[in-house]
Amino acid sequence: MIAQLRGFIVVLVLSTVWPISAISAPSQDVEVLHWWTSGSEAKAVQVIKQMMENQGVHWQDFAVPGGAGESAMTVLKSRAISGNPPAAAQIKGPALQEWASLGFLTNLDGVAKAQLWDQRIPALINKDMKYHGHYVAVPVNIHRINWLWINSAIFAKAHAEIPKTWEQFFTVAEKIKQAGYPVLAQGNQDWQTTTVFESIALSQLGAKGYRQAFIEHLPQVLTSPAMVHSFALLQKMRPYIVHPENHQSWNRATAEVIHNQAAMQIIGDWANGEFLLAHEKMGKDIRCVPVPGTAHQFIYSVDSFAMFQLSEPNDIKAQQRLAHTIMSPELQARFNKIKGSIPVRSDIKLTGFDACSLKSERAFKRSLKTHSAVPSVAHGMATTSYVQGAILDVVTNFFNTPDASPKEASEKLMRAILAAS
Repeated sequence: MIAQLRGFIVVLVLSTVWPISAISAPSQDVEVLHWWTSGSEAKAVQVIKQMMENQGVHWQDFAVPGGAGESAMTVLKSRAISGNPPAAAQIKGPALQEWASLGFLTNLDGVAKAQLWDQRIPALINKDMKYHGHYVAVPVNIHRINWLWINSAIFAKAHAEIPKTWEQFFTVAEKIKQAGYPVLAQGNQDWQTTTVFESIALSQLGAKGYRQAFIEHLPQVLTSPAMVHSFALLQKMRPYIVHPENHQSWNRATAEVIHNQAAMQIIGDWANGEFLLAHEKMGKDIRCVPVPGTAHQFIYSVDSFAMFQLSEPNDIKAQQRLAHTIMSPELQARFNKIKGSIPVRSDIKLTGFDACSLKSERAFKRSLKTHSAVPSVAHGMATTSYVQGAILDVVTNFFNTPDASPKEASEKLMRAILAAS
């Protein structure tokens, strides 16, 4: 991303002069860039806004639609390079280190020390929030990616059993299809397809092999029989997708499950937020089970806000207050109940949380003990933006080519990752 961002600087200097009016911002405002625009996400954001405004800080909402944040990152680069960054921006994983290395982010150590972040944030998440030992971002939540969401009504009508293995999954999918019901909801977007693929890959590679492939980039694992089989399983899934060519958003796909237009969806538990918003009874109307073969593993994604360097003292105070508010017990509980995720603070009791969130918390704690928690590739937690982009390209091109060879795809994946590393 660094080289990409520097190239962006050259283009911007040659083509754009940011208006002076955009640089000045009123005091005691906090402008926050994010891509939470679905119904449940927007409702969750209102919790942060309300809590900030209750403290006398005006919330400037800077929402950029796009489920994976690609559009938001493009806008953010323009703003940051022009010397007009927002106070905070939703950035994840290794990208935080990239932004910090360019000198854009500010130090949050004071807030972190006051709230004991070192003790209350799990170590595997804590490291991503720091640059050279100093906090530059505040985490909001923990999402589990490897969820299979089940529409109980369709399963009951088709007399289908919840699958625990991939063999059972395809048997159930065919049974539901033959019974005349739509099977799998998914939008044909690169990050949605890769969300499914990384869960499949985890089931075949295990946590150790997953890390070796997507973090360590070992060629022998990237081209292993397990990886080849992962591509084969992804390919086998395509005939069961309700609209395989439709580039619909993830929440439109989730709506298909809600409205009995699809029996299943494989996606992270932000879908849980949409189910809750629709007043579905989690664990009854909608069942949440691990993707086949991943019951004892946990693919995680952490929403976090990077804090950008500001010059006005009042803006800096408002920014620090935002970081403190995000990590407060009240916000952690209220926000995540709506978002469908679980709090990032380890000392929060999940009183009043839904059944699927409780399952997620148990699974996460278990995965920490067994070292089976792995970062999401599709959601920018596992590797650099360059490598992530290469993986998304290979997986998406394979998925959209019905007669593609799984073995050749694994070899392309290996070459693409090594070239981007």
